[in-house]
Amino acid sequence: MAINYICRHCRTPLGSIDSAQVTDMQLGLHSLTPAERRDIIAYDLSGDMTVKVICDYCREALEQNPELSLVTSPLQ
Repeated sequence: MAINYICRHCRTPLGSIDSAQVTDMQLGLHSLTPAERRDIIAYDLSGDMTVKVICDYCREALEQNPELSLVTSPLQ
């Protein structure tokens, strides 16, 4: 099982972990609410997990232009 991290805004791959031994607790995902889990985590048919986070570029752009957060896909 692979765990792939991508930016939720620009879809840039940020990294991956290829280990079936990593737990939600080790990744810090255990503290998410069910709604947050549905928004942040997705699974594909092979069982790989995709975690949507925000990259430094998009974080900086949103901090400098907060009005972008009102748009559905601000940085695509």
